[in-house]
Amino acid sequence: MKGVLQLGKIAGIKIEIHWTFSFLLIWVVFLDLQQGGNLNSSLLNILIILILFLCVVLHELGHALTAKRFGVGTKKITLLPIGGVALLEKIPEKPVQELFVALAGPAVNVLIAILLSFFIPFENYMSMDPSGMEDFLNTSGFQSLLLFLFLANIMLVLFNMIPAFPMDGGRVLRSLLAFKLGRVKATEIASSLGQVLAVLFFMLGVFFNPFLILIALFIFVGAYGENQMVKNQSILEGHIVEEAMLTKLTLLHPQDTIQQAINAVLASTEKDFVVMDNNQIAGVLYHKDIVKNANKPSVLIKDVMQKDIKTVDITQAITSVLENIRNEKSTFYPVTHNNELVGAIDMTNISEFIVFKSNPNQ
Repeated sequence: MKGVLQLGKIAGIKIEIHWTFSFLLIWVVFLDLQQGGNLNSSLLNILIILILFLCVVLHELGHALTAKRFGVGTKKITLLPIGGVALLEKIPEKPVQELFVALAGPAVNVLIAILLSFFIPFENYMSMDPSGMEDFLNTSGFQSLLLFLFLANIMLVLFNMIPAFPMDGGRVLRSLLAFKLGRVKATEIASSLGQVLAVLFFMLGVFFNPFLILIALFIFVGAYGENQMVKNQSILEGHIVEEAMLTKLTLLHPQDTIQQAINAVLASTEKDFVVMDNNQIAGVLYHKDIVKNANKPSVLIKDVMQKDIKTVDITQAITSVLENIRNEKSTFYPVTHNNELVGAIDMTNISEFIVFKSNPNQ
């Protein structure tokens, strides 16, 4: 995927760094140089940040491995400038499960802090004033590094327990409210609180620290997105693919050309196409592949279509199709019944179905 650096896998979970993570490193170096630092001090600060983000990875693994105990897989963990995100395949179904998953990450940081405390002579630091403590933390040394990591893990716990999506505290609050109010109402309340806190962070960022603006945007967008996702899932509960699928399809064939596909796009509102060969589904021709090969109109569809595709059954729940879209990044699926093509379903149709079903006059 563009914009990310793959680091490898831990417990079968991909670990990657988003390109925006570089902003954090640049910011750290900028602050260090502004305070009179040099190349060595900047490199040391970068190393400390990387060690800290190892703690963040362990935090996210806490979420992922706990979710796995409840049958929920994790596709990847992505490191961002303000922390990490474990991409779960779905939200744990029961509030108590989400509560345990949400608390597992901060619990890892608590455990790390406890382990570090055995090696830190706290009695030596009790008499330090804030200025002296800051000077000590800014010195290069093993003891200052241990104390920094101890305090950083405590701060990670406090920061993540802010009751705002997509922070762990927002999920804890949602799970507790869901015991009495249900997931939809609980999410609405927790998301609203998250957006209020995001506005507060934004105002603080404008006056004190620009980095808080980035955190505010992350919280606001995350809270809004979580609320919309849960509402949409609630609307789709109990509905099957047959109710929302496309039935009037333009079918293409492997020997057709890209020019014929372009003509089909221009003649209708369809963007993606099922490719049939001898009444069997041979593949899918996606809009992005049509555009990519538009300057080669004579190319045969069989040479650019995607052959390794998934189909969905007419009786399958629409919510499961949404999970596929979220996890596999594919937005178009042929629909079958008794192994025969009967239609297709894509994100556009699902979105339109949600609009109609959310209409209170329906």
